[in-house]
Amino acid sequence: MSYKRLLVPVDGSDLSQKAIEASIGLAQQLGAAITGFVAEPLPPVRPGPISAQALEREIAEHEALSAAHARPVLERFESAAKAAGVPFHGFYDQVPRIDKAIIDTAESQGCDLIVMVTHGRGAFGEFLFGSHTKAVLAGSRLPLLVLH
Repeated sequence: MSYKRLLVPVDGSDLSQKAIEASIGLAQQLGAAITGFVAEPLPPVRPGPISAQALEREIAEHEALSAAHARPVLERFESAAKAAGVPFHGFYDQVPRIDKAIIDTAESQGCDLIVMVTHGRGAFGEFLFGSHTKAVLAGSRLPLLVLH
């Protein structure tokens, strides 16, 4: 099978830098394009009553923080991809479930391979924090390349 569009979810961590570098190298070898994706969590739900005005303000603040985090991550990814001659498209979205957003994005963007990194926390770490990679593997019909 020939892979032509890679979805690479990133979060700005040191591990996501590994995904950036590896996916660019792979895309060069395959002649593929990259779709970079940052999945930002939705704002936390506040207990108790809140005015509509306060809610709007909190949502706007959360959106600004999400954009302030995601944009530089995607700009660095795009810069590295373009320097390597790899076509790149990046975007971010606020989502309720990161694993589902990754799968949905891969399908809606016409990607044929997902490239992800895993923290490799082990069974106890997965119990405490969960595993987006494991959830994507279980829920996606697309091939998944996992970097450790």
